[in-house]
Amino acid sequence: MAKQVDTTYGNALFELALEENTLDSLYDEVNKLIDILKDNPDIIKLLAHPQIEKSEKKDIIENTFGKRVSDEITGLMIMVMEKGHITSIIDIFNYFIKQVKKEKNIGMASVTSAVSLSDSQKAAIEKRLIETTSYSTMEIEYAVDKSLIGGLIIRIEDRVVDSSIKTKIDNMSKTLANA
Repeated sequence: MAKQVDTTYGNALFELALEENTLDSLYDEVNKLIDILKDNPDIIKLLAHPQIEKSEKKDIIENTFGKRVSDEITGLMIMVMEKGHITSIIDIFNYFIKQVKKEKNIGMASVTSAVSLSDSQKAAIEKRLIETTSYSTMEIEYAVDKSLIGGLIIRIEDRVVDSSIKTKIDNMSKTLANA
């Protein structure tokens, strides 16, 4: 059920953004709103509280967000609240962001290394990922895991490329144990 809520409302916002040519501005607004809502989880708790009337919740949304975000976002939040799905608003926004990235051919990757990478190493990784995928640009999150010893683990959607020394040692150990 939650998946249907995310896709239904996320697609509606995405289609509206395409139709009104406001993809970039709504994308920016939604990203900022996600951060605000994650930093202030009490907002969603308040808007989901069963003892607060829907009219009061609508006033809270309009007074809190109305002058700061577009009418489309405010309207979506009110509609989602009225339908009883406000606890899914971050998931809806994340789905919208995913659709925008798909539309703009932006890939998402996570790169884990044993040590911090330099800017030139990061640039080389980004360049190589763009060359070897169908994406025109990449958004990459970098993390450090000293247990890898060396090498990289790269994740793009459901694909993983693990060239870490730790994995190579583990694989050799399994091969030797089976021999």
